[in-house]
Amino acid sequence: MSAISVRDLRKSYGTDEALRGISFEIEEGEVFGLLGPNGAGKTTTIEILEGYRTRDGGDVEVLGFDPGRAGSAFRERIGVVLQQSQLWPNLTVAETHRMFAGYYEHPRNVDEVIVLVGLAEKRDARVKTLSGGQKRRLDLGVALVGDPDLVFLDEPTTGFDPAARRAAWDMIRSLRSLGKTILLTTHYLDEAEQLADRLAVLREGVIIREGTPAELTAGSNETEVRYRKDGQDVVVRTTEPTKLLQRLTAEALAEGRELEGLSVRRPTLEDVYLSLTAEHEK
Repeated sequence: MSAISVRDLRKSYGTDEALRGISFEIEEGEVFGLLGPNGAGKTTTIEILEGYRTRDGGDVEVLGFDPGRAGSAFRERIGVVLQQSQLWPNLTVAETHRMFAGYYEHPRNVDEVIVLVGLAEKRDARVKTLSGGQKRRLDLGVALVGDPDLVFLDEPTTGFDPAARRAAWDMIRSLRSLGKTILLTTHYLDEAEQLADRLAVLREGVIIREGTPAELTAGSNETEVRYRKDGQDVVVRTTEPTKLLQRLTAEALAEGRELEGLSVRRPTLEDVYLSLTAEHEK
Protein backbone atom coordinates (compact mmCIF):
# COMPACT_ATOMS: atom_id res chain seq x y z
CA MET A 1 0.00 0.00 0.00
CA SER A 2 1.27 3.47 -0.87
CA ALA A 3 2.14 5.88 1.92
CA ILE A 4 2.76 8.65 -0.64
CA SER A 5 1.36 8.95 -4.15
CA VAL A 6 2.41 11.82 -6.42
CA ARG A 7 1.04 12.36 -9.93
CA ASP A 8 2.15 15.13 -12.30
CA LEU A 9 3.18 17.47 -9.46
CA ARG A 10 3.86 21.01 -10.61
CA LYS A 11 5.05 24.16 -8.89
CA SER A 12 6.30 27.48 -10.25
CA TYR A 13 7.72 30.60 -8.66
CA GLY A 14 6.93 33.32 -11.16
CA THR A 15 8.44 32.16 -14.46
CA ASP A 16 10.68 29.59 -12.76
CA GLU A 17 9.26 26.03 -12.98
CA ALA A 18 10.54 24.38 -9.83
CA LEU A 19 8.63 21.12 -10.46
CA ARG A 20 7.62 20.15 -13.99
CA GLY A 21 5.20 17.30 -13.59
CA ILE A 22 6.92 14.71 -11.41
CA SER A 23 5.31 11.39 -10.40
CA PHE A 24 6.38 8.71 -7.91
CA GLU A 25 5.05 6.31 -5.28
CA ILE A 26 6.43 5.44 -1.83
CA GLU A 27 5.26 2.22 -0.21
CA GLU A 28 4.48 1.90 3.50
CA GLY A 29 7.58 0.90 5.47
CA GLU A 30 9.94 2.00 2.69
CA VAL A 31 12.95 4.32 2.89
CA PHE A 32 12.77 6.44 -0.25
CA GLY A 33 15.67 8.72 -1.15
CA LEU A 34 15.19 11.91 -3.15
CA LEU A 35 18.50 13.03 -4.65
CA GLY A 36 19.49 16.03 -6.70
CA PRO A 37 21.75 19.10 -6.76
CA ASN A 38 20.80 22.36 -5.08
CA GLY A 39 17.84 23.93 -6.86
CA ALA A 40 16.59 20.61 -8.26
CA GLY A 41 13.23 20.89 -6.47
CA LYS A 42 13.77 18.50 -3.54
CA THR A 43 12.80 20.88 -0.75
CA THR A 44 9.80 22.19 -2.70
CA THR A 45 8.61 18.61 -3.17
CA ILE A 46 8.97 17.78 0.51
CA GLU A 47 7.25 20.99 1.66
CA ILE A 48 4.28 20.23 -0.59
CA LEU A 49 4.06 16.69 0.79
CA GLU A 50 4.24 18.03 4.34
CA GLY A 51 1.45 20.50 3.62
CA TYR A 52 3.59 23.59 4.16
CA ARG A 53 3.55 24.74 0.53
CA THR A 54 0.74 24.82 -2.01
CA ARG A 55 1.07 23.10 -5.38
CA ASP A 56 0.09 24.54 -8.75
CA GLY A 57 -1.01 21.26 -10.27
CA GLY A 58 -1.09 17.49 -9.95
CA ASP A 59 -2.47 15.04 -7.41
CA VAL A 60 -0.81 14.30 -4.07
CA GLU A 61 -1.90 11.83 -1.41
CA VAL A 62 0.04 11.31 1.83
CA LEU A 63 -1.20 8.67 4.29
CA GLY A 64 -4.60 8.94 2.65
CA PHE A 65 -4.74 12.75 3.03
CA ASP A 66 -4.37 15.61 0.61
CA PRO A 67 -1.67 17.51 2.54
CA GLY A 68 -2.86 20.81 1.08
CA ARG A 69 -6.19 20.42 2.91
CA ALA A 70 -5.30 18.16 5.83
CA GLY A 71 -5.63 19.13 9.47
CA SER A 72 -4.47 17.87 12.85
CA ALA A 73 -5.22 14.20 12.12
CA PHE A 74 -2.59 14.36 9.36
CA ARG A 75 -0.08 16.28 11.50
CA GLU A 76 -0.34 13.62 14.22
CA ARG A 77 1.01 11.02 11.82
CA ILE A 78 4.07 12.79 10.37
CA GLY A 79 7.44 13.83 11.74
CA VAL A 80 9.63 16.44 10.09
CA VAL A 81 13.37 17.19 10.23
CA LEU A 82 14.00 20.45 8.40
CA GLN A 83 17.30 21.49 6.83
CA GLN A 84 17.52 24.24 9.45
CA SER A 85 15.58 24.87 12.63
CA GLN A 86 15.67 27.29 15.54
CA LEU A 87 14.57 25.79 18.84
CA TRP A 88 14.27 27.65 22.14
CA PRO A 89 17.88 28.15 23.32
CA ASN A 90 17.19 28.26 27.07
CA LEU A 91 15.17 25.06 27.26
CA THR A 92 16.94 21.82 28.07
CA VAL A 93 16.97 18.81 25.75
CA ALA A 94 14.38 17.05 27.93
CA GLU A 95 12.16 20.14 28.19
CA THR A 96 12.23 20.58 24.41
CA HIS A 97 11.16 16.98 23.86
CA ARG A 98 8.42 17.22 26.48
CA MET A 99 7.06 20.40 24.92
CA PHE A 100 6.76 18.80 21.47
CA ALA A 101 5.40 15.56 22.95
CA GLY A 102 2.55 17.66 24.35
CA TYR A 103 1.30 18.37 20.83
CA TYR A 104 0.44 14.69 20.25
CA GLU A 105 -2.25 12.41 21.68
CA HIS A 106 0.01 9.36 21.86
CA PRO A 107 3.66 10.47 21.96
CA ARG A 108 6.64 8.21 22.53
CA ASN A 109 8.31 8.17 25.91
CA VAL A 110 10.54 11.25 26.05
CA ASP A 111 13.48 9.56 27.78
CA GLU A 112 13.33 6.71 25.27
CA VAL A 113 13.56 9.16 22.37
CA ILE A 114 16.45 11.05 23.97
CA VAL A 115 18.39 7.78 24.25
CA LEU A 116 17.42 6.79 20.72
CA VAL A 117 18.95 9.94 19.21
CA GLY A 118 22.09 9.73 21.34
CA LEU A 119 21.51 12.68 23.68
CA ALA A 120 21.20 10.87 27.02
CA GLU A 121 24.32 12.59 28.38
CA LYS A 122 22.91 15.98 27.29
CA ARG A 123 19.41 15.39 28.70
CA ASP A 124 19.59 18.40 31.07
CA ALA A 125 21.82 20.61 28.92
CA ARG A 126 20.36 23.78 27.45
CA VAL A 127 19.90 23.88 23.70
CA LYS A 128 22.24 26.87 23.32
CA THR A 129 25.14 24.80 24.72
CA LEU A 130 24.80 21.98 22.15
CA SER A 131 27.18 21.51 19.22
CA GLY A 132 25.90 21.63 15.65
CA GLY A 133 25.74 17.84 15.41
CA GLN A 134 23.94 17.59 18.76
CA LYS A 135 21.36 20.13 17.61
CA ARG A 136 20.68 17.97 14.54
CA ARG A 137 20.15 15.02 16.89
CA LEU A 138 17.70 17.16 18.81
CA ASP A 139 15.88 17.93 15.55
CA LEU A 140 15.60 14.18 14.96
CA GLY A 141 14.26 13.63 18.45
CA VAL A 142 11.62 16.33 18.04
CA ALA A 143 10.51 14.69 14.77
CA LEU A 144 10.22 11.26 16.42
CA VAL A 145 8.64 12.14 19.75
CA GLY A 146 5.12 12.03 18.28
CA ASP A 147 5.70 8.41 17.14
CA PRO A 148 4.86 9.26 13.51
CA ASP A 149 4.01 6.77 10.76
CA LEU A 150 5.88 8.86 8.18
CA VAL A 151 9.13 10.74 8.76
CA PHE A 152 10.52 13.43 6.45
CA LEU A 153 14.30 13.66 6.81
CA ASP A 154 15.66 16.65 4.90
CA GLU A 155 19.47 16.28 4.99
CA PRO A 156 19.33 14.91 8.56
CA THR A 157 23.04 14.25 9.11
CA THR A 158 24.45 17.57 7.90
CA GLY A 159 27.05 18.66 10.46
CA PHE A 160 27.50 15.18 11.92
CA ASP A 161 30.95 13.70 12.41
CA PRO A 162 31.48 10.20 10.92
CA ALA A 163 30.63 8.39 14.16
CA ALA A 164 27.44 10.41 14.65
CA ARG A 165 26.42 9.77 11.05
CA ARG A 166 26.77 6.01 11.51
CA ALA A 167 24.72 6.22 14.71
CA ALA A 168 22.04 8.14 12.82
CA TRP A 169 22.05 5.48 10.10
CA ASP A 170 21.44 2.80 12.72
CA MET A 171 18.56 4.84 14.12
CA ILE A 172 16.99 5.24 10.66
CA ARG A 173 17.33 1.49 10.09
CA SER A 174 15.62 0.87 13.42
CA LEU A 175 12.73 3.12 12.37
CA ARG A 176 12.33 1.09 9.18
CA SER A 177 12.32 -2.12 11.21
CA LEU A 178 9.39 -0.66 13.18
CA GLY A 179 7.47 -0.21 9.92
CA LYS A 180 7.91 3.56 9.65
CA THR A 181 7.98 5.13 6.19
CA ILE A 182 10.86 7.54 5.57
CA LEU A 183 11.41 10.12 2.85
CA LEU A 184 15.09 11.07 2.87
CA THR A 185 16.98 13.80 1.07
CA THR A 186 20.75 13.88 1.36
CA HIS A 187 23.85 15.11 -0.43
CA TYR A 188 25.79 12.11 0.93
CA LEU A 189 25.54 9.45 -1.77
CA ASP A 190 26.97 6.74 0.50
CA GLU A 191 24.17 7.54 2.94
CA ALA A 192 21.54 7.11 0.24
CA GLU A 193 23.15 3.86 -0.91
CA GLN A 194 23.25 2.48 2.64
CA LEU A 195 19.74 3.47 3.73
CA ALA A 196 17.34 3.82 0.80
CA ASP A 197 15.24 0.99 -0.60
CA ARG A 198 14.60 3.07 -3.71
CA LEU A 199 15.86 6.37 -5.08
CA ALA A 200 14.73 9.09 -7.43
CA VAL A 201 17.19 11.56 -8.97
CA LEU A 202 15.68 14.99 -9.45
CA ARG A 203 17.19 17.60 -11.77
CA GLU A 204 15.66 20.96 -12.69
CA GLY A 205 12.20 19.88 -11.57
CA VAL A 206 12.21 16.55 -13.44
CA ILE A 207 12.87 13.00 -12.21
CA ILE A 208 15.60 11.70 -14.51
CA ARG A 209 16.10 8.23 -12.98
CA GLU A 210 14.34 6.07 -10.40
CA GLY A 211 15.05 2.62 -8.95
CA THR A 212 16.87 0.71 -6.24
CA PRO A 213 20.52 1.63 -5.60
CA ALA A 214 21.51 -1.66 -7.27
CA GLU A 215 19.38 -0.88 -10.33
CA LEU A 216 20.90 2.58 -10.67
CA THR A 217 24.47 1.34 -10.42
CA ALA A 218 23.75 -1.64 -12.69
CA GLY A 219 22.71 0.78 -15.41
CA SER A 220 26.37 1.69 -15.87
CA ASN A 221 28.25 -1.26 -17.36
CA GLU A 222 31.76 0.18 -17.26
CA THR A 223 34.31 -1.18 -14.81
CA GLU A 224 37.36 0.80 -13.71
CA VAL A 225 40.69 -1.06 -13.63
CA ARG A 226 43.70 0.62 -12.01
CA TYR A 227 47.32 -0.55 -11.87
CA ARG A 228 50.89 0.81 -11.92
CA LYS A 229 53.30 0.32 -14.81
CA ASP A 230 56.79 1.78 -15.02
CA GLY A 231 56.02 3.89 -11.95
CA GLN A 232 52.93 5.46 -13.53
CA ASP A 233 49.29 5.05 -12.49
CA VAL A 234 47.16 3.62 -15.29
CA VAL A 235 43.35 3.86 -15.26
CA VAL A 236 41.28 1.95 -17.82
CA ARG A 237 37.49 1.92 -18.07
CA THR A 238 36.08 -1.06 -19.90
CA THR A 239 32.87 -2.99 -20.54
CA GLU A 240 34.91 -6.23 -20.73
CA PRO A 241 36.93 -6.38 -17.50
CA THR A 242 37.57 -10.15 -17.70
CA LYS A 243 39.26 -9.88 -21.09
CA LEU A 244 41.27 -6.86 -20.00
CA LEU A 245 42.47 -8.55 -16.80
CA GLN A 246 43.39 -11.70 -18.74
CA ARG A 247 45.52 -9.65 -21.14
CA LEU A 248 47.18 -7.62 -18.37
CA THR A 249 48.02 -10.67 -16.24
CA ALA A 250 49.32 -12.58 -19.27
CA GLU A 251 51.62 -9.69 -20.15
CA ALA A 252 52.83 -9.39 -16.55
CA LEU A 253 53.53 -13.14 -16.29
CA ALA A 254 55.35 -13.16 -19.63
CA GLU A 255 57.56 -10.29 -18.44
CA GLY A 256 58.09 -11.80 -14.98
CA ARG A 257 56.63 -8.89 -13.05
CA GLU A 258 53.75 -8.16 -10.69
CA LEU A 259 50.72 -6.05 -11.54
CA GLU A 260 51.37 -3.42 -8.89
CA GLY A 261 48.48 -1.54 -7.31
CA LEU A 262 45.87 -3.58 -9.16
CA SER A 263 42.28 -2.71 -8.26
CA VAL A 264 38.97 -3.40 -10.00
CA ARG A 265 36.03 -1.15 -9.15
CA ARG A 266 32.43 -1.10 -10.29
CA PRO A 267 30.71 2.31 -10.49
CA THR A 268 29.37 3.59 -7.17
CA LEU A 269 26.08 5.40 -6.74
CA GLU A 270 28.06 8.64 -6.59
CA ASP A 271 29.66 7.90 -9.97
CA VAL A 272 26.25 7.19 -11.51
CA TYR A 273 24.66 10.25 -9.89
CA LEU A 274 27.38 12.59 -11.15
CA SER A 275 27.11 11.05 -14.61
CA LEU A 276 23.31 11.45 -14.67
CA THR A 277 23.33 15.07 -13.56
CA ALA A 278 26.22 15.95 -15.88
CA GLU A 279 24.44 14.36 -18.84
CA HIS A 280 21.32 16.33 -18.05
CA GLU A 281 23.28 19.57 -18.00
CA LYS A 282 24.64 19.06 -21.54
